[in-house]
Amino acid sequence: MTGGTGGTAPAEAGRIGIDDLLEQIRSGLDRIGPRAAYEAYEAGDALLVDTRYAALRERDGLIPGALVVERNELEWRLDPLGSHRAAEADSHDLRVVVLCNEGYASSLAAESLRRLGLHRATDLIGGFQAWKAAGLPVLLPTPRG
Repeated sequence: MTGGTGGTAPAEAGRIGIDDLLEQIRSGLDRIGPRAAYEAYEAGDALLVDTRYAALRERDGLIPGALVVERNELEWRLDPLGSHRAAEADSHDLRVVVLCNEGYASSLAAESLRRLGLHRATDLIGGFQAWKAAGLPVLLPTPRG
């Protein structure tokens, strides 16, 4: 940091910090907690989409039934009009609940899906870690021997 008063520099016109952007995005999402996400999935009303990278899935496990889609492929796999879409991505009315490890990147991902017309896309508050802490089903990784 050079010069200044030691505080945070004021935002330049048209620029926004990630914390403010995240707050803005979340205000437009109907975010869902782990228990409600589980119940929606069990009722057939939601597709759980796990965007965590492989090392986290291998370390912490998987949510049974969740569609695993790495974040860099998410829009291509969930666009109902896309040529590379997953079979589950069959409608813009699909309720997609995106989850990451702790619930930050998933908010940004859900907003991106909404831009594709998936108007019911949202994310899991607290991510996989909140799911696991709530005692919901997790397929634990197999130890490598």
